[in-house]
Amino acid sequence: MSRPKRQEQEDASEEVTEVAKDILRMQLPIQIPGLGHVNMYALIDKDGAAVIDPGLPGTATWAAIRHRLKQAGLEPRHIHTVFITHSHPDHFGGAVQIQKESGAKIVAHRAFHFGGPSTHRQHRHEHVHGSHDHHSEASVDDLTIHMEMLERDRRRAQNPVRNFFGVLKRMTTPAPWKGPRERPDLRQRLRWLSFSTVGRSKFLPTVTHHVEHGDVIKLAGREWFALHTPGHTADHVCLHDPETGAFLAGDHVLPSITPHIGGVSYLSDPLKSFFYSLDRVGEISGVELALPAHGHPFRDLKGRAASIKAHHHERLDELRNIAKDIGTADVNSFMKRLFRERSWGDMAESETYAHLEHLRLAREAEAHRNEKGRLVYDL
Repeated sequence: MSRPKRQEQEDASEEVTEVAKDILRMQLPIQIPGLGHVNMYALIDKDGAAVIDPGLPGTATWAAIRHRLKQAGLEPRHIHTVFITHSHPDHFGGAVQIQKESGAKIVAHRAFHFGGPSTHRQHRHEHVHGSHDHHSEASVDDLTIHMEMLERDRRRAQNPVRNFFGVLKRMTTPAPWKGPRERPDLRQRLRWLSFSTVGRSKFLPTVTHHVEHGDVIKLAGREWFALHTPGHTADHVCLHDPETGAFLAGDHVLPSITPHIGGVSYLSDPLKSFFYSLDRVGEISGVELALPAHGHPFRDLKGRAASIKAHHHERLDELRNIAKDIGTADVNSFMKRLFRERSWGDMAESETYAHLEHLRLAREAEAHRNEKGRLVYDL
């Protein structure tokens, strides 16, 4: 018996709806496991429109964008601003084409960066058995610690030769929880190489205007406040409009599923940063309507943020119980107990790693390399 679809999994509707004052919801189709659409919001003002998160790259997305805009009496040339909540392709894919059509400015957080760290933090696990890293409580500041790495990768991406060798290094470096010989197969590596070098300029936008936490940006004739919300990605940013109580949530808070928290990040403890960001969002007063990137708009932002945080604490408890049963084990073994079989894979391993690392950094676990070079945890 198949499970009913979560609202984030629903196919994209062609209907364009006004969900708040001068804010139109336009659903774009996407082909990503567990998701059926991404919400592109169009914020209308006297100069045209700003759009938030214009879907995946590709002709299907572009056709959908043109069709949705037409229903609202708009054309791509009317778009003066593209705002990107974070650096996942289903949120920035249409930006390059929009910019070509209209010359729109591209706005994202200062840390916007596609491709992930050029090197994993494996050095942290060379001699971690019986030892622990020390971090300040304000883990959201991890991003500042890693800003030099971001800038280095950004410079490399702008230099074709350095970008090529940087991509090669990422392709041949296993994930931090895996053994030294556990690399993607050749076909995957060649596809990633093409995607990250030759194809990069076709889909990766050049951010023309950067925002940081607390900045004000004018959209739909109103002032919106930027909130840096690292966790799902290091560069995730939300927008809040105190005038109407609208909150553009991106993937930070989704209505019925929990955002993926991956372990390969510039943040030393992505889950801790996510908890911090959820708490800060929950403290915002006067939010009348949350506008997520997937699923339907919803009203109880504070309650939903608390529910997502509680879910991850439940997952941490599950890991503690799994450890009592299986003892010292690698990430893959924990992942197969934490997730259903249909979800097994790199994303599930990465999220499991993020949770195990959170426990290690909280001094609830120890880790070391086994004889195969895999990272194993003892809780």
